[in-house]
Amino acid sequence: MEKNIKFPVVDLSKLIGEERDQTMALINDACENWGFFEIVNHGLPHDLMDNVEKMTKEHYRKSMEQKFNDMLKSKGLENLEREVEDVDWESTFYLRHLPQSNLYDVPDMSDAYRTAMNDFGKRLENLAEDLLDLLCENLGLEKGYLKKVFHGTKGPTFGTKVSNYPACPKPEMIKGLRAHTDAGGIILLFQDDKVSGLQLLKDGDWIDVPPLNHSIVINLGDQLEVITNGRYKSVMHRVVTQKEGNRMSVASFYNPGSDAEISPASSLACKETEYPSFVFEDYMKLYAGVKFQPKEPRFEAMKNASAVTELNPTAAVETF
Repeated sequence: MEKNIKFPVVDLSKLIGEERDQTMALINDACENWGFFEIVNHGLPHDLMDNVEKMTKEHYRKSMEQKFNDMLKSKGLENLEREVEDVDWESTFYLRHLPQSNLYDVPDMSDAYRTAMNDFGKRLENLAEDLLDLLCENLGLEKGYLKKVFHGTKGPTFGTKVSNYPACPKPEMIKGLRAHTDAGGIILLFQDDKVSGLQLLKDGDWIDVPPLNHSIVINLGDQLEVITNGRYKSVMHRVVTQKEGNRMSVASFYNPGSDAEISPASSLACKETEYPSFVFEDYMKLYAGVKFQPKEPRFEAMKNASAVTELNPTAAVETF
């Protein structure tokens, strides 16, 4: 079921001036009650965003489309005669920015595309850190607290998942991306402004995340739920397929470093704290096998390392 309710859209330009308090309150409400919000006037150059979109779609047509069609044939998915629950209708490749870039190791990218993605990645990294500080302010944490936690001893991990979701003849038979929460920290998504498909689960209903020109969609990962002791939530989301149009998705994940120690912030913890403490890399090892399962058993498993093996692995995932 889909509901038509107002998705939170935040104009970051209003952080300067008399509307700052209302804007910060909107961000806080979105983090507490949605786990998602969309930002505009974020400082990313529109011409850069347009170039990234153009070159991402060109790269798919030239280098990825045939591979996607070959995958469909190899898995017998051309006709979709039955509902498919173990494969996603997506074409994907990954770019790693931090701690060490693989941008020039990824095949078939033009020099112009590499240059644009390098620039885009650096700007998104800065935006992610600015957003984390806004969250700190709303949470009553000192400025830089979340960035410091994410740093560990090696610095944060930051990478981009570049996806295309081609038109699907039978959308009711397969998802573009199955429902899941994101494991990491804060996610910044540049999505197609014409072809929809991203949905989040709110109060038992699947809600469309509206495509807006030159916007960035923000969502919170499991680590922020743990650090905020459940005040902010990671939320289940999915991509539904469409009969027409190829949906572009450029999702950048600003995550803790592999050895970062994650636990509820002391000022947000309480005697009834239910969230575990762990090293991020250990959480990712667990998540890689159970991405499409509910998050709550993951949290419980991290309280008891021996329980990790009791969860049944179902999928591999890029951890950057």
